[in-house]
Amino acid sequence: MIQQEREQLENIKKSALRNIWVTFQMEGVHKYPGADTDPKLATGDWDDVSFLGYPHRHIFHFRVCIEVFHNDRDIEFIQFKRWLERLYREVDSSTAVLDLDYKSCEMIADDLYLQIAERYPGRNITISVSEDNENGCEIYYPKPTTTLELENSEFTGC
Repeated sequence: MIQQEREQLENIKKSALRNIWVTFQMEGVHKYPGADTDPKLATGDWDDVSFLGYPHRHIFHFRVCIEVFHNDRDIEFIQFKRWLERLYREVDSSTAVLDLDYKSCEMIADDLYLQIAERYPGRNITISVSEDNENGCEIYYPKPTTTLELENSEFTGC
């Protein structure tokens, strides 16, 4: 490899976008208000999902990816994971940070994003939330920036 190629590779390495990710799962109960009465959902046919209108249990699976700025444990991922799990485990239902009640996976991800962005500001974040690891969402939250920079940015999540 010639010196110019090696320098180019070193420059690419130095400017690489870096992320860490963690996964965890939590038991939860939620519902989809109106699913039991909305004719588009309570069809009485093969596509009937009226049962979603009643509280039902899932194992919610999370995958959280967050930008880091260097390779030496900018955010230590075991600590990050434990902190995320504590958001759900160490609060009672009347003061829950992330209340699942009527929330969709997308709503749960949005709530979680606000908690993460407050603790770790100025970072790109991607959050996936699924029900029973079957169906879910993935949302990319770019770090706060000017409108012009946001319009010209590319996806940099996990």
